[in-house]
Amino acid sequence: MSRMNAFYAQSGGVTSVINASACAVIETARKHRNKIANVYAGRNGIIGALTEDLIDTSKETAATIAGLRHTPGGAFGSARYKLKSIEENRAEYERLIEVFHAHNIGYFFYNGGNDSMDTAHKVSLISKQLGFPVTCLGIPKTVDNDLPVTDNCPGFGSVAKYVAVSTREAALDVLSMAKTSTKVFVLEVMGRHAGWIAAAGGLAGSAPEDAPHIILFPEVPFDEAAFLARVKKCVEAYEYCVVVVSEGARYPDGRFLAEAGTRDAFGHAQLGGVAPVVANMVREKFGYKYHYAVADYLQRSARHIASATDVRQAYAVGKAAVQMALKGNSAVMPVIKRLSDKPYRWRIEMAPLARVANKEKMLPKRYITRDGFGITAACRRYLEPLIRGEDYPPYINGLPKYVSLKNVPVAKRLETDFVV
Repeated sequence: MSRMNAFYAQSGGVTSVINASACAVIETARKHRNKIANVYAGRNGIIGALTEDLIDTSKETAATIAGLRHTPGGAFGSARYKLKSIEENRAEYERLIEVFHAHNIGYFFYNGGNDSMDTAHKVSLISKQLGFPVTCLGIPKTVDNDLPVTDNCPGFGSVAKYVAVSTREAALDVLSMAKTSTKVFVLEVMGRHAGWIAAAGGLAGSAPEDAPHIILFPEVPFDEAAFLARVKKCVEAYEYCVVVVSEGARYPDGRFLAEAGTRDAFGHAQLGGVAPVVANMVREKFGYKYHYAVADYLQRSARHIASATDVRQAYAVGKAAVQMALKGNSAVMPVIKRLSDKPYRWRIEMAPLARVANKEKMLPKRYITRDGFGITAACRRYLEPLIRGEDYPPYINGLPKYVSLKNVPVAKRLETDFVV
């Protein structure tokens, strides 16, 4: 069998450890040069394949590729670009196969979330129909932790650690001045439909008086009266109240508290910031002085405080994807199987993309306290192992040393351009 090239692309919102998966794919492929000639990366994700804008990773040194393991962001560029169904736009899929064929690409590794797994699955199907079968593997990545089948998603553990640490540190700040100054602090975190990240804030404390005193989950319809009553009770009992709110918090009728009325490239409602909305409710009702913060991109790019568990798992799924592909598996995704909580043990297994694509895993009811404002002991047992361990990047002059790639382009072979 002649050697073929591999194509790797990053999709959707990046994480502090997605490059660890990229590192694993490239390093593992380089160990199997008898089967994989080279790894090409898509510049700006799948758009790079459609526009034949490929990056030659062979031009990067082993040291630079190794440095990806501790570098945040998306080293090759990512994109929020969702391919339509084959029925709606067959031309996109035909273009992908045309590019793959032109560059002798027989392996496709797509590092992303729900929508990305759907794309990888569809490409595996249409490549067979078009007579150029491509081995397609999904590599799990999402800070939202909402992919099914896998116990957890690479990228989540580090965000969870960041949110838990930030909640604890901000709480100490607020408590210091609560007598004469700020009494309510609101931290907004990511999570459009699933409250996994918000739940992680609950790790900051364990006693009733510990922050966060209130967590607002997308899975629990927002009750303004109950929320305000809880804020008042906490301020009277502890002098302050810390709230962690998911960006996807919504009213009983399904409306987001902070829906901006616009849509992103995936068709998702654009959210305009729920922290000020919640903080204003408190101000209007009680007049308490408040502050709020929006973790936003900081939570998903904070490689300096990444979870060691998360880094190991991100590398493991990238390595496993290549190994699975070389064994002839296609339309599958490596998943994390938890074996035990204490001691925390896990292994990599394999799941069909059809079981993962376009499906979301919500925070289970058993992980949310009966009053809807906190996490249970079961949730704590699930979360704690995922934030354990430190994996600091190297530092120079007080700042993390992150790598920058050359990202040398691959010469184009097709005469036609494709507009996205």
